[in-house]
Amino acid sequence: MSKLIIDGIEVDVSPDDTLLQACEEAGAEIPRFCYHERLSVAGNCRMCLVEVKGLPKPQASCSVNVKDLRPGPNGEPPVISTKSPMVKKAREGVMEFLLINHPLDCPICDQGGECDLQDQAMAYGVDTSRFAENKRAVEDKSIGPLVKTAMNRCIHCTRCVRFITEVAGVPDLGAIGRGEDMEITTYLERAMRSELQGNVIDLCPVGALTSKPYAFHARPWELTKTESVDVMDAVGAAIRIDTRGREVMRILPRVNEAVNEEWISDKSRFIWDGLKTQRLDRPYVRRNGKLAPATWGEAFAAIKAKMDATPPGRVGALVGDLASVEEAFALKGLMDRLGVVNLDCRQDSAALDPALGRATYLFNAGIAGLEQADALLIVGSNPRAEAAVLNARIRKRWRMGGFPIGLIGEAADLTYDAQHLGAGPDTLAEIAGGRHPFASVLKAAARPMVLVGQGALARPDGAAVAAAAAKAALAVGAVKDGWNGFSVLHTAAGRVGALDVGCVPGGGGLATGDMLKPGALDVLFLLGADEVTVPAGAFVVYIGTHGDRGAHRADVILPGAAYTEKSGIWVNTEGRVQLGQRGGFPPGEAREDWAILRALSERLGETLPYDSLAALRSALVAAHPHMARVGAAEPADAAAITALAAQSGVPDKAPFVGAVGDFYLTNPIARASAVMAECSSLAAGRVRAAAE
Repeated sequence: MSKLIIDGIEVDVSPDDTLLQACEEAGAEIPRFCYHERLSVAGNCRMCLVEVKGLPKPQASCSVNVKDLRPGPNGEPPVISTKSPMVKKAREGVMEFLLINHPLDCPICDQGGECDLQDQAMAYGVDTSRFAENKRAVEDKSIGPLVKTAMNRCIHCTRCVRFITEVAGVPDLGAIGRGEDMEITTYLERAMRSELQGNVIDLCPVGALTSKPYAFHARPWELTKTESVDVMDAVGAAIRIDTRGREVMRILPRVNEAVNEEWISDKSRFIWDGLKTQRLDRPYVRRNGKLAPATWGEAFAAIKAKMDATPPGRVGALVGDLASVEEAFALKGLMDRLGVVNLDCRQDSAALDPALGRATYLFNAGIAGLEQADALLIVGSNPRAEAAVLNARIRKRWRMGGFPIGLIGEAADLTYDAQHLGAGPDTLAEIAGGRHPFASVLKAAARPMVLVGQGALARPDGAAVAAAAAKAALAVGAVKDGWNGFSVLHTAAGRVGALDVGCVPGGGGLATGDMLKPGALDVLFLLGADEVTVPAGAFVVYIGTHGDRGAHRADVILPGAAYTEKSGIWVNTEGRVQLGQRGGFPPGEAREDWAILRALSERLGETLPYDSLAALRSALVAAHPHMARVGAAEPADAAAITALAAQSGVPDKAPFVGAVGDFYLTNPIARASAVMAECSSLAAGRVRAAAE
């Protein structure tokens, strides 16, 4: 450690820290525009100037390390001032330069009220400028449907360029020209291609890059801000829901170092317009082949009449991908009371069996654990499409060096170098048997990781593939004392929680594939399950939010609440229990899903034993104690991996196919979003152009 005296306070800091970091440890506030903790140092805004005793000029604290400073003539610690007259004058000068060409159009700027330039001009600037020349004019750029540009405001901090290049790994943004002719732009002004591009909106310290769908919709002081959790994938990123009245106006990321750091995917950020369209706001009952509006009493009566005439063995239920733990637990409770054993949460028929142990379906190494791994084998997954934020974490580890990555499955641009080892289970068997060269790479690593995707598990031979992956993980040393590198990457936010509470077939019960066979069931409950095709003949009760596939097939529709409209628990792919808070209320007569199930249970004569969300959670925690540990990822017993590896079965030779075909249209909310539809169309056009 090195000693520094900062504003009269002596502190011990790491010699590798920058002066900016050292000053913040001492409690000093350092203004900055270009510096960001998660990006490389650019040192080009000069707002972070400090005075170092003995040096004639102020120093850019972001680009000077503590170890670069010399002690005093008698060995005294270096002395730094952040409030001296020299520093004050230097910062005022820098701010004056920054505002030379800035249009000062705060009243019409979407960044108004959340603008670093506004705040720092007030705190560190002066009230007049000595420059009267005409301001530079820069044409706005067309960089896609998500990010709106006003390049006259750009101060060339290059945060956006560094993020897109370093974190997102899709280097679409760059600078052309020099001096005052410098411009930030995309190459040939094409749309940005990254699934994380929306994060440049948060990074931009001025109003040069703003949200195009949100433009001119609201001001930040009009919005009610609610902390919640994202359900667009199984990562469970921390988000903030901003609402005005009943309407969701935007979704922003929150910092959660263990999960998403401070990034979210574009689907998570821009999905909010899909919450307003194609919504189910009242019950419907199918009469004479057509869905007609009905009262809750009429809808429940239609369900009861059908259930009274149907034996439990002919009834089934499917839990959707966005379902919270509470509603999955309530559905299972209702099915248990009705004697129904045909229950499943695996819409894609993935071979995940909770009976073998929780470790067989968790991302056991943890999302943050990726940074401790030193070799990675990806099996049947495209993390960029299935979990864009987690893919950025893999890229972060890859950029540190010493991280070989092997891929078995579809070849794809993952934004980092990955060696394509093969397409199917044969390659996985070679690695498990030590016959593949990459097996030696994994064995030589101290903490190897085997990432298994749903593309490997959601196949007829998924159980055999899962066993083969477990064998490979054990063979290469990915499962040992202090390290469990066998990691299942889910694509559905509600899947792990539903597996935890036992939403799988009971004794002799039918799984998803069997339930969907013609004539298998007479009544089927769909709890937000829209990714399945129900054959003709079954009476379908759909509890959900949008007029998607499930609602079109339904005989009775019970309108539910979207994830922004209810308080719920979701468990992410690593088993972390997270609480989402309600940002608004569901439209019309729609109700929270657990409340619908509670009311329905009473009409069916099997009343569930709770009348409030608090009582439901008490019952949930009593049955599954780990659900009370919100924010914690409960570690699972690694012995389950050995049990999984011992399962019999021979995989077929078919290559793995990715679980996500279109990143932007994976759930009912996304498919109702005009913004996501435009993004999907652009992505499809790029694929066609590449094929030609």
